[in-house]
Amino acid sequence: VQLQASGGGLVQAGGSLRLSCAASGRIFSAMGWFRQAPGKEREFVAGITWSGGTALYADSVKGRFTISRENAKNTLYLQMNSLKPEDTAVYYCAVSPFGNIRTRGAEYNYWGQGTQVTVSS
Repeated sequence: VQLQASGGGLVQAGGSLRLSCAASGRIFSAMGWFRQAPGKEREFVAGITWSGGTALYADSVKGRFTISRENAKNTLYLQMNSLKPEDTAVYYCAVSPFGNIRTRGAEYNYWGQGTQVTVSS
């Protein structure tokens, strides 16, 4: 499975961005978004089950970010609203072999190349 993330960019605080992650084939398991800021460890942002019926968010983004997926298009999304400077990071999409949502990066086996999100104050 190959993943291609896109949609990052430079935005002012309070703005919005939508990230996309296109998969090379059908994904029948949970997927997630992670991010890594300079000098910090990679962290879980959001995850979603195959059906899209269940989503899980990090406390830091709850109420501002929405994860979704369109299985017919093999695409994962992350709608990011009310962006803050502390959201600045490289964002990665990932596929887990599990059906339920996992929050540890080690439980994901395919990763996209990352897309840079920069939020200015």
